[in-house]
Amino acid sequence: MAFHKINLKINGVLEQVDVASNMTLLGMIREKLALTGTKNGCSAGECGACTVLMNGEPVNSCMVLAVECEGADIVTIEGLAHDGQLDPVQRAIIDSGGVQCGFCTPGILISARALLDRTPQPSDLEISEALVGNLCRCTGYLRIVDSIREASRM
Repeated sequence: MAFHKINLKINGVLEQVDVASNMTLLGMIREKLALTGTKNGCSAGECGACTVLMNGEPVNSCMVLAVECEGADIVTIEGLAHDGQLDPVQRAIIDSGGVQCGFCTPGILISARALLDRTPQPSDLEISEALVGNLCRCTGYLRIVDSIREASRM
């Protein structure tokens, strides 16, 4: 098995990580960097629980090899809050009751942040389209959409 030393930025911190050729970005985040907020739901790019921002775009980290992240800027759920203050999407989902079991929440919040970064005042349709890759088995999505709408007003 070949190993590679990669340099990248995770949540604003420059990191140098030794990774195996076949290690995914998800594996690196959880196993090498101990950032366990990003969840492994399906390992097939279907559920969105592992969504992170890579150079500002949401990606399923289970489908990206860690070696592809050389020089990348990665943001995980741990990187959304700043200076001890929750990101508006985090605050809004708590306030609106958009969380039940919470397993899908990190990926949904990352997808929501990406949407609000490119479309600060999205319509409900745009919110729903942004979440198409994030599956939730508990909430039924209504409160999640409500929370993202509320976050767009913050």
